[in-house]
Amino acid sequence: MIPRHLEWLGMSHLITALILYGYLIPISLYVSIEVVKVLQATFINQDILMYDEETGTPADARTSNLNEELGQVDTILSDKTGTLTCNQMDFLKCSIAGTQYGASSSEVELAAAKQIASDLEDGDSDLSNFPLRHRKAQVSWENIDKVDEIELETVVTSKGDEDQKHAIKGFGFEDDRLMNCNWLQEPNVDDILLFFRILAVCHTAIPELNEETGGFTYEAESPDEGSFLVAAREFGFEFCRRTQSSIFTRERISASGQVVEREYKLLNLLDFTSKRKRMSVIVRDEEGQIFLLCKGADSIIFDRLSKNGKAYLEATTKHLNDYGETGLRTLALSYRRLEEKEYSDWNNEFQKAKAAVGADREAMLERVSDIMEKELILVGATAIEDKLQKGVPQCIDKLAQAGLKIWVLTGDKMETAINIGFSCSLLRQGMKQICITTNSDSVSNDTKQAIKDNILNQITNATQMIKLEKDPHAAFALIIDGKTLTYALEDDVKLQFLGLAVDCASVICCRVSPKQKALVVRLVKQGTGKTTLAIGDGANDVGMIQEADIGVGISGVEGMQAVMASDFSIAQFRFLERLLVVHGHWCYKRIAQMICYFFYKNIAFGLTIFYFEAYTGFSGQSVYDDWYMILFNVCLTSLPVISLGVFEQDVSSEVCLQFPALYQQGPKNLFFDWYRILGWMANGLYSSVVIFFGTVLIFYEQAFRVDGQTSDLASLGTTMFTCIIWAVNCQISLTMSHFTWIQHLFIWGSIVTWYLFLMMYGALSPNLSHSAYHLLIEALGPAPIYWATTLLATVACILPYLVHISFQRCFSPMDHHIIQEIKHYKKDIEDQSMWVRESSKARQETKIGFTARVEAKIRQLKGKLHKKQSFLNILSPVRT
Repeated sequence: MIPRHLEWLGMSHLITALILYGYLIPISLYVSIEVVKVLQATFINQDILMYDEETGTPADARTSNLNEELGQVDTILSDKTGTLTCNQMDFLKCSIAGTQYGASSSEVELAAAKQIASDLEDGDSDLSNFPLRHRKAQVSWENIDKVDEIELETVVTSKGDEDQKHAIKGFGFEDDRLMNCNWLQEPNVDDILLFFRILAVCHTAIPELNEETGGFTYEAESPDEGSFLVAAREFGFEFCRRTQSSIFTRERISASGQVVEREYKLLNLLDFTSKRKRMSVIVRDEEGQIFLLCKGADSIIFDRLSKNGKAYLEATTKHLNDYGETGLRTLALSYRRLEEKEYSDWNNEFQKAKAAVGADREAMLERVSDIMEKELILVGATAIEDKLQKGVPQCIDKLAQAGLKIWVLTGDKMETAINIGFSCSLLRQGMKQICITTNSDSVSNDTKQAIKDNILNQITNATQMIKLEKDPHAAFALIIDGKTLTYALEDDVKLQFLGLAVDCASVICCRVSPKQKALVVRLVKQGTGKTTLAIGDGANDVGMIQEADIGVGISGVEGMQAVMASDFSIAQFRFLERLLVVHGHWCYKRIAQMICYFFYKNIAFGLTIFYFEAYTGFSGQSVYDDWYMILFNVCLTSLPVISLGVFEQDVSSEVCLQFPALYQQGPKNLFFDWYRILGWMANGLYSSVVIFFGTVLIFYEQAFRVDGQTSDLASLGTTMFTCIIWAVNCQISLTMSHFTWIQHLFIWGSIVTWYLFLMMYGALSPNLSHSAYHLLIEALGPAPIYWATTLLATVACILPYLVHISFQRCFSPMDHHIIQEIKHYKKDIEDQSMWVRESSKARQETKIGFTARVEAKIRQLKGKLHKKQSFLNILSPVRT
C-alpha cells in the first residue's frame, strides 16, 4: 500500500537526517578553528625572538584568518629602501696603484673560510689531498703564490664576528700601511696622495660641524659618498668646508702629523646620472694646476683610460673581481691633468651647453662632458660594504633554502638596486644578469608597438638562453626598469615576462611606481596561482601589500601606513624568517591535521548513527542518548583537537631553522591534499564499522546482566559511545608529536570527563536520566564484557594507523620523521658531524642567498687549488 502525503513524509525524513547527521560537520568545527587561529596569533605576538629591543616593537598578527597561509608562501615580493636596507655603508678595502689594501673581511669571505676550514678538519673535503700546514689560528697552503696565501690566511684568522661593529661609523678599514701617515713609506706615494684627494674632493656633499665633538658630519647625496668622506678623513684628508667656488680640505701629509688646510677652486661639476655611471669635478689646486678628478663604474672608467693610464689596469681589474666576489660595492678612481688652453676651450663649449634652452640641452651637456672625460689615468678602486638591516642576508639565505622565491621591487635606480642585490646575496659574482631595458632615445622615436616588439624579443632571447644553458651551477638574474615594465605588464606580453621571471633565480624591478608594484604582485599571484607575500614599510608599498595574499608591514621610519594596511607587522625584515619558517610551518600543519582529524572523528561518530538508522528502517531512532550527542563535540572531543591546533610541533623552532626545507611541506600541501583527506575519512569509516558492528556482534544474544538478560539499547549505545571516546582520543594522542601537560590533561581528562558525566547523569532522577539511570554503576561497570569491548574496539581502531605510520617511518619516511628519530636517539648530541651533514641536506637547492654565494666562493678557491696542484705535478718531474 502506498502511503499518502509522500511529500510530507519525504520532508520529515529530510529533517530527521539533518538533525541526526549534523554531527558530521558540526558548528564546533568552525568555532574550534577560530579559537585555534586566535591562540596561534597570540603566540606570534608573544614570540620574544620577534621582539625588536631597539624600538620596543613586537610582532603583531593583525588578522588570524591567514595563519596557515604563512606556511604556504611561494613568492616574496619586497620593497628595498627601509625594508632591506638601513642606508649605512662601511669603507672596507681599496686598491691603489695596483696594490691591495685592507685586511677586513666581508661576511662572504668569513663564511667561505669557515666552511673550508671545517672541511679540512673533518677530512671530508676534496682538498684533503693537498699539502697543508695546520696551525692553531690559521690555515695556509704550501706552494701557493703569496697573494693567495695572505688573502686566505687573512680571511680565516679574522675575528669572524658577523655583528662586529667598527668604532667609526662608515669606516671598517684595517691596514696600518695607510694609517697614521704610514703611506708615506709606500713605493707609490704620489698615486696614494692623488687617491686620497679624489676621495676628499670629488663629491657634492656638504660638511656640518658637530659642536660637541668638534668633528664633521656630511650630508651626501648617497651613503657611498658619505663613506668615502669618512675614509678620507681617517686617512688624513678631511673635507671641512665648501663654498660656491671652492672646496677646502685639511691634509696631514707629513710624518709629524702637521695639518695643512688646502683650497681647491671648483671650476666645473659633472653630475652623476644612471646613464653616465660616473661623476667628475674639475678643480684648480693652490699651485695653479688644473685636474679632472673622476670616479665611477669600472666598466665606464676603463673604457676611457689613455694608453699611459693603464699601468695598473690588470692588477686593479683582478682586485675588483675579488671585491665583487665577496659582495663589496666598487668604484674606480681616475684623474687627468689639463692644460690651461685645453680647459678654456672646453669650458666655453660647456657653458654654452649649460645655457642652452630646449629638449636637447641634456644631450648637449652629455656630449660635452664626454669629450672631457677621456684620456684618464687610473689611480685605483674602492670597495665598500653596503649596510643592510641586521640579519637581512642571513634571512634571505634561509628563505631561499626553504624554497621561497624572492623579488625586489624598488623605486631606486638600477645601479643602486643591483648593488643592494649583491649586498643581500640576491645577486652574486658569476650570476648571469638579464637586463630588460628600453633605450630612452627609442622611446621617443619609435612607436609603441615597435618598443613592445623589442621588449618581447629581449624576453624571448633570454628565455631561449636559459633553456640552452648546460652548466648546472649557472644562475640567472632578471633586472628590469620601470619604463620597460610598463610594456611588460600589458596583456600580450605579461605572460612571457612572467615565464622568464619564474625561470630566473632572482628578480629585481627598478624605478617602479607604487601602482606597478601592485600590478607585479597581481601578475605573480594570478599567473602562478600560488601564495604570494608582499613586504614593505612605506605608504608607497600599501598597494602591493593589499594586493598580495599576505601583506607584511615593517614598522620603520616611514610611518605606519604599511603596517595599517598589512595582515602581519614586524619591526625588522629578519623577523620574516621566523614568521614563515617557524610559525608558518607550524600553523599550516596544525590547521591541516586539525581539520583532517575533525573529519575522522565525526565520520567515525556520525556513521554509527547511520548504521543504526539502517537497522531501524530509518525511523529516526538514535542509538545514543541526546545528551551524549550534544556533549560529543562540545566537551568530550573539543579540547584535545584545540590543543592539537595550538601546541603541536612536529619539530622545534630551532630545528625548523636548521632544516629549512621542511617549509616546503606547506607549499606542496603535503598535509591537506586529497590523498591525506581521503585517508583520514577512510580511517573514520573503518573505525565506525569496527565500533558499531563489533559492539553489536559482541553484545548480540550475549548474557549481559547477572540474571542472564541481554543488553538493552541504552547499554549498547553507551558502550558504543565509550568505544568512540576512547578511540578518537587515543588516535589524536598518536597523531601528536609534541606533548605538554596541557595535551595530556585535555586528552585523558576528556576520557575521565566522560565517565564522570555518566556517573552524575545516572545519579539523577529517572525522570531526567531516563534509561541512563545508574547505568554505569549498576549495569556497565560490573560487566567485564563492557571493559573488554572498549579495549578491543579501541585497539582495533588505532591498529591500522599504527601499522601505516610504522611502515612509513621505516620504508618511506618524511623529512620530519627522520629528524624526530635523530632527536629521539640524541644523535644530534652524540654525532655532531651527522647532524651537520643532515642539516646541510635539508636545504632546497638554490642559486641565491648567502649559502649559494659561499658555495660559489668555495668552488672558486677549490678550482684555484686544483690548478695549482696540477701545475706542481707538472713541475715535479722536471725538478727531479
